[in-house]
Amino acid sequence: MSSVELNKPVPDFEAAATGDQTVRLADLRGKNVVIYFYPKDNTPGCTTEGQDFRDQMKAFAELDTEIFGVSRDGLKAHENFRTKFEFPFHLISDKDEALCQLFDVIKLKKLYGKEHMGIERSTFLIDQDGVLRKEWRGVKVPGHVDEVLAAVEAL
Repeated sequence: MSSVELNKPVPDFEAAATGDQTVRLADLRGKNVVIYFYPKDNTPGCTTEGQDFRDQMKAFAELDTEIFGVSRDGLKAHENFRTKFEFPFHLISDKDEALCQLFDVIKLKKLYGKEHMGIERSTFLIDQDGVLRKEWRGVKVPGHVDEVLAAVEAL
């Protein structure tokens, strides 16, 4: 499976999420979808990013936009993370990296001088017809959610 391309339909996918849900892209037609990939639950940047999305949830909802966070953490860790910070959106567990591969977010990263393969913080905006309209890669958390919201408003 090749990775996603701007202004092309995103291949349908199915993934396990919090709340005992299975997220299917095909089921979300008619809504905008924001999928943000983050490295790990309960780490400072990832927590702040989730809180920023949470705090803007009403604005996204008014624009008929669903939000999903994705990392390689398991569902139990996701449920705890989601509950702890009262995220009103669901988190997708991508332990097998199928979504990470589809969106091409696994990159060689350096942490404390060691190299490892990890998730590059990235966000994708899919329109109501399932077409990828915008992507942000190598995201810096401050101000990012406002930028995503502005892009949804511009659709």
